[in-house]
Order: sequence, then C-alpha cells, then structure tokens
Amino acid sequence: MGRQRAFDEDEVVRAAVGLFGGRAYDGVSVDDLVTRLGVHRNSLYKTFGSKRGLYLIALRRHLADDVRPLAEALAAATDAAAALSLVTSADLDLLLLAAAERAPADEEVAAEVTAALAVLDQAIADALGISADLAAALTSAALGLRLRGNPEGAGTALSHRLDPLN
Repeated sequence: MGRQRAFDEDEVVRAAVGLFGGRAYDGVSVDDLVTRLGVHRNSLYKTFGSKRGLYLIALRRHLADDVRPLAEALAAATDAAAALSLVTSADLDLLLLAAAERAPADEEVAAEVTAALAVLDQAIADALGISADLAAALTSAALGLRLRGNPEGAGTALSHRLDPLN
C-alpha cells in the first residue's frame, strides 16, 4: 500500500500554470517544479508522468479557468473596443507562450492553442456580428498588443479601424 499523497493536485496544477506562464516551458526545469511546487520528484512523475505531462495539464487548466471565461465575457462585448479591452486585460500569458514556444514543436499543444483561439474568435464574431476572418484579425491584434506590452495605448485606435460599425 502506497503512502497518501502529501500535496493537493489542484493547487500544484494552478501553481504550475503560473510558473509556466511566467517562464515558459523551456524556462522551467524539473528542479524548478520540485522546488517551487513543493512536490517530490518521484511524486511529480508518478502523478503527472513527466514535465510535459504537467505542462499539458496546466495548459488545459489555464484554458478552462482563464480562456473560456474570457470567451464568455467576449460574448457580451458590444463593440470592438470592448472586445479589445477584455482580451488585452485578460491573463493569457500561458496561452501566448504556448503559441510562440511549444505549438510549433508539439502537435498536442498546437491543437490546444488553435482550439482556444478559435473559441475566442467565435465569441468575438458572435458578439459583434462580424465575419470569422475579421474576428480572427481582432483577436490577433489584441494578442499582438499584449505581446508588445501596450494594451491600452493602441487598442482604441485599432478597434476603430477594425470595427465595421465605425
């Protein structure tokens, strides 16, 4: 009979979201995970299989806890400026890092990222009554503003150019 788990798996996954979202997959070592998450190496491997296994679980948690609620909020957006504001203020660090770092090298991550972006695009298209292509452009612009570190500055002007009602 094995010992009872000495950690809360949900807390570990949530902490892993923050760690991977702050430093990316390649920026986090197994030693970092053990130290920062307070999980013994053997427990980490037994519970999650590998660093990649924990990363995938953390990414899916981020998508469920952060990206899906954003999509629900986007469904109530009344104009492109509101949609841009929601996207640029949301916690999407892990999604953005996954798209840039892991998706090109990992098909499973690419599928998760693609599906999450499609959900955001659809929510914007439905809320604003615009085409899927225009919604994808708006999502991409908002995420680009986040990457550039200036979500507020260019957002309003850009939203007016992308908003078919203006």
